[in-house]
Amino acid sequence: MRRPRIETQAESQKLHKLLAHAGLGSRRLMETWIEAGRVTVNGKPAAIGARVTPRDHLQVDGRDVRIAAQEQTPRVLIYHKPDGEIVTRDDPQGRETVFERLPRLRGARWLAIGRLDVATSGLLLFTTSGELAHRLMHPRFAVEREYAVRVFGRLTDEHLAQLTRGVPLDDGDASCLNIADEGGEGSNHWYRVVMNEGRNRVVRRLFDAVGFTVSRLIRVRFGALQLPPRLKRGQFEELPPDQVKKLVAWLDRALTPQATPRENPRAPDALRTAKPVRS
Repeated sequence: MRRPRIETQAESQKLHKLLAHAGLGSRRLMETWIEAGRVTVNGKPAAIGARVTPRDHLQVDGRDVRIAAQEQTPRVLIYHKPDGEIVTRDDPQGRETVFERLPRLRGARWLAIGRLDVATSGLLLFTTSGELAHRLMHPRFAVEREYAVRVFGRLTDEHLAQLTRGVPLDDGDASCLNIADEGGEGSNHWYRVVMNEGRNRVVRRLFDAVGFTVSRLIRVRFGALQLPPRLKRGQFEELPPDQVKKLVAWLDRALTPQATPRENPRAPDALRTAKPVRS
């Protein structure tokens, strides 16, 4: 007589965690979906704290969600956003969006890690993991963003001190962790700026608050990942699974909710070796 199969903790996964890794949103958001009755397991409303296995039939809003036998390594894309594209899936004005260039997925979707405004170019990250996106974006983790900033005119020592000391904005004070003079010609001057927050248009608003207009803004680094010089505007590259694992390990080492904001370590060389793909 065959013995009944007993599910093990190692084989099952927490439902809200699995949904987050499927790219549907953060773990907290998935819990709100479960509480709202949007998630079913084997045709019945799911409960907070439920565990599921690959044999369970899982749906969100009546649509199937594929369950892998083992937790898969998240997928991560590095994208060189051009000026003029917006970071949204649908635009009422019909403008080009960053998602139109990305490769199509089955059973998951690309999540943008943060945003860049329509006039800003440079590094934009995408992932299939809501949990990974949440950790990189949440203000309490204070992940660094680095920008190349061109302004009309040249900042004085007092301006530099003011930007690092802190400037009051409409939604609270903001400051640069570091700002370095990169030179320039004529009326244009370049600066390298490091910040650990991503509020809407915060770099432009900071410079505007001290009397300077940003004429060009390029994000060149997000956390441990830098914009590869070989990656042209409109191109993307996907990190191989082993490099994604190194990125996750870097997150585990460098980012904790209780950590004091600091300059996070640079990316290992292994995180910058993927080949670009022309879109």
